[in-house]
Amino acid sequence: MKKNLVTLLFVFTAINMFGQAPSNSKSGKNSYSNNKVLTANDIVTNKAINPLKKVPLDPQSILIYDYDGSLMSFNLESEAFNWTVKATDSHTEMCANQLTLQDGVVYVPFINGEIFAINNKTGQIFWKSRLGTITDQIVLKNQAPIINDGKLFITTQSPNNNIYALDIKDGSLIWNYKLDASNNDIPVLFFDNKVFTQSGNNFYSFEANTGKLLSQKTFEEPIHGKAVTDGENVFVANEKNVVFALNPNTLDIVWQFKLDENQSNIKDRIFSKDKKLYFAAEGPEVSSLYAVDSKTGTQIWKTDFKNDIIEYVVEESDNAWGYTRKGKLFQIDLANGEMAFDMKLSTRPISNLEFAEENYMYYYSDAALIQFEFSTKDENEVYLRTSIKDDAYSAYLKILR
Repeated sequence: MKKNLVTLLFVFTAINMFGQAPSNSKSGKNSYSNNKVLTANDIVTNKAINPLKKVPLDPQSILIYDYDGSLMSFNLESEAFNWTVKATDSHTEMCANQLTLQDGVVYVPFINGEIFAINNKTGQIFWKSRLGTITDQIVLKNQAPIINDGKLFITTQSPNNNIYALDIKDGSLIWNYKLDASNNDIPVLFFDNKVFTQSGNNFYSFEANTGKLLSQKTFEEPIHGKAVTDGENVFVANEKNVVFALNPNTLDIVWQFKLDENQSNIKDRIFSKDKKLYFAAEGPEVSSLYAVDSKTGTQIWKTDFKNDIIEYVVEESDNAWGYTRKGKLFQIDLANGEMAFDMKLSTRPISNLEFAEENYMYYYSDAALIQFEFSTKDENEVYLRTSIKDDAYSAYLKILR
């Protein structure tokens, strides 16, 4: 009787969360999971509110995923908000994730384990999904929903620590797999109908459609870098000082590159373009941006930043743009590693750099949405927050285009 009562209470909790019982995995597609019997920590519940459909973009607006955890659509012409969406519940105000825009639908993960699919024009919610019933811990951190072939892929933190594939039609579970470690805070890589992710000392590849584990490689050091590809190999870094090129079919090491002495911690500061691999590492005295040949691992050039740390870097128009921890904005020519531009900003960026046109870009600071004009080097405040947090972790921007 006691066991039945506990079961009933759990089912009532899940129903109360979204107004319906937990969804079931798609028939036959979760058969490869090592975690078929989902507990309260990792069960997937979903609620379809409106039928998913393609939506025209609102070209006058920008999406602001504020560092307090609110997702907002802001009209750049009227300088007014169109709509705001927040998580159902959250034990702390925090963004700590990114969003993905596809066919006019915004897919956004919240730290409490919720994922929403939202109409970019109206803020109308198509569906809500929740990974686990945890309310007092961060479940989704530093995640960007990776979407391909009707599936959304994402990984979670302890005590959940799964990789999930959700159906983008309604947020229901297609497949999941329990990962080994607790700190799963790097987005997955989709490549060649496979999904690649890291967890602790392990790096995995899964069949994207079914969740079948294809390969698992164990390294001496924890893998804590974002996986990227050049269309041939997969590249990932450990938490210390080595970048690995891996065969995507076997995960065998093709080559490895060791950073300069006392440098480490590449994390998500890595990208590939035109058969070259670029990554930024930090050190106590010197941080560096490297360029290596993606086929051989041979260094092409290296640009150093003394007494500062590269906080963010991205490729834009054959240049590496980014900023440092001390608020220096920089532009580096990818062809030769030469510094094309750098300046100390008066506002501290905490988001990605979102390039609008040839004339300007946007970033989010701890105080405001900033429009940076390339010609004048002006930092224009487009939207000023009413309050400023001392411990703002991160924010994210997306121009609707």
